[in-house]
Amino acid sequence: APGGTLADDMTRTNVCVFAAQEDLETMQAFAQVFNKLIRRYKYLEKGFEDEVKKLLLFLKGFSESERNKLAMLTGILLANGTLNASILNSLYNENLVKEGVSAAFAVKLFKSWINEKDINAVAVSLRKVNMDNRLMELFPANKQSVEHFSKYFTEAGLKELSEYVRNQQSIGARKELQKELQEQMSRGDPFKDIILYVKEEMKKNNISEQTVVAIIWSSVMSTVEWNKKEELVAEQAIKHLKQYSPLLAAFTTQGQSELTLLLKIQEYCYDNIHFMKAFQKIVVLFYKAEVLSEEPILKWYKDAHLAKGKSVFLEQMKKFVEWLKNAEEESESEAEEGD
Repeated sequence: APGGTLADDMTRTNVCVFAAQEDLETMQAFAQVFNKLIRRYKYLEKGFEDEVKKLLLFLKGFSESERNKLAMLTGILLANGTLNASILNSLYNENLVKEGVSAAFAVKLFKSWINEKDINAVAVSLRKVNMDNRLMELFPANKQSVEHFSKYFTEAGLKELSEYVRNQQSIGARKELQKELQEQMSRGDPFKDIILYVKEEMKKNNISEQTVVAIIWSSVMSTVEWNKKEELVAEQAIKHLKQYSPLLAAFTTQGQSELTLLLKIQEYCYDNIHFMKAFQKIVVLFYKAEVLSEEPILKWYKDAHLAKGKSVFLEQMKKFVEWLKNAEEESESEAEEGD
């Protein structure tokens, strides 16, 4: 009835989702009926979707068992494409969220949706309607954290959904970090301020040093209009990267981060043809600026390099690697003599 109340003067049919058994198999049978009807009478599609949106808005008018059945059925209909994921907008109703109805309903809905398909198919559907970053809104504002979401859905047996949301948050945080970094660089902010900001973001969003060094490298390389002449680009790159080496050095405190940077440099030089001959010069610059150290360079040379342009880059690095090995052997023999 109007206003979302249940009308008393209606005779309810027994062939009804709400009067059926509360199990997945029964709901799958109902879903099949809706599916066949809508396929046969295409004009019912829009009306059915509007009706489901309305039902979701007034979930409080149903008992818990009735809500569970509706959630299971909705999940199945979303999985087989009878319904569009945009209907989930109804669950963001303030009253439903506040009273915990939305989150409880979402548990049953996602369970049956993932059961019919998998988390990847669910992610694609959510992304299409820009809902992939809105799932935390199923909780009140004071509970909209990855930790709370993760705990709630993991305990309900939906670990894959928790991981998906955690991953989405992480991707969002990384994009935000890159955007802010580029703005700080173009403004010419002092490195100490940039380093402080990045370290805070790493801590807050649990971003690894390897991820950060890759973000800084691509941000540094995107702030310049590069020369199209191969003989001039190396000179331009060295000048530019020398300026930013203190920033990169702050985030290569682990061997794995140095290796990540080496792989990013290799990838960049391979993908940008004018940089093919600049690879060795960039590595040597970073070695002198203490961004890169011997061990990761030797490891990269031996077996950790990418396949992209490896013969060209290994050839370029040959003499420098030999020099590194000799320097290492000399320092070892000096240390032995000292003992």
